[in-house]
Amino acid sequence: SKRFFFNLSVMGQGNQTVVKEFVLAGLSQTPVGQAALFVLFLSFYVLTWVGNALIMVTVASEARLHSSPMYFLLGNLSFLDLCYSSVTTPKLLVDFLAENKLISYGQCVVQLFFLHVIGAAEMFLLTVMAYDRYVAICRPLHYTTIMNRGICCVLVIASWMGGFVHSLVQTILTVRLPFCGPNQVDNFFCDVPPVIKLACTDTFVIELLMVSNSGLISTSCFVVLISSYAAILVKIRTKEGRSKALSTCGSHLMVVTLFFGPCIFIYARPFSTFSVDKLVSVSYNVITPMLNPLIYTLRNKEVKSAMRKVWTQY
Repeated sequence: SKRFFFNLSVMGQGNQTVVKEFVLAGLSQTPVGQAALFVLFLSFYVLTWVGNALIMVTVASEARLHSSPMYFLLGNLSFLDLCYSSVTTPKLLVDFLAENKLISYGQCVVQLFFLHVIGAAEMFLLTVMAYDRYVAICRPLHYTTIMNRGICCVLVIASWMGGFVHSLVQTILTVRLPFCGPNQVDNFFCDVPPVIKLACTDTFVIELLMVSNSGLISTSCFVVLISSYAAILVKIRTKEGRSKALSTCGSHLMVVTLFFGPCIFIYARPFSTFSVDKLVSVSYNVITPMLNPLIYTLRNKEVKSAMRKVWTQY
């Protein structure tokens, strides 16, 4: 079993060995627990697809929403949520039914790369959405000029490009490390913190670089987001106006808290392991993409009305 567990392959330079595949720790080791979790997480994944796809279809079908910068960005957020959830959840579902939770080195690197591309792109997009709300509330007369369709498209593309550059740095730093065993990743997917712990070399400098990269992005975006909402509240003098602004931005604040809180906890600290890391990972990988559509639809009468209209048409 040890031979199977480590599954190391000799690569021809003395006694040096190189890991060809990793073993994922998963979320449960008992058959009953895995079966129950499979049903639960399959339900989460289906709800994620249904909710986010419904928002995308609604925004695309309803001209009034499609022409609005806020809902155009919301449709892109739903697309990112679908992509983000699909990076890890399908593999997790397969592993619930498998005796051995294996992932090849190449698949691990690909999963890590797309996780950070989409995750960072979503952070940047949420920041753009906060700026959109700031312009809408604080500069309403210039809103359509500042946040026109061309600018919105540029900001969405910039979010993706920022995510790509961030992830490229993370991935290059990871693949340059030597892995010669052990090969058990202490999570249900491949991410930078648990993977680089398996490197058979000193990773102190690499950890600092990666923390400064991921931690700086997540913390900086979060500070910008909070600052934009604080500026909105300062700008609006009346109690009624502040109440209306909070109602308008409330959904966005909930999404920001659910997404950035776990990300800052995982990435803005040295790569030490805590017992709650897996639960935190489940939160921003599985739960948040599922809750985002519910948060936006339950608190937004305009979206609910448009969804009912689309539903009756089909």
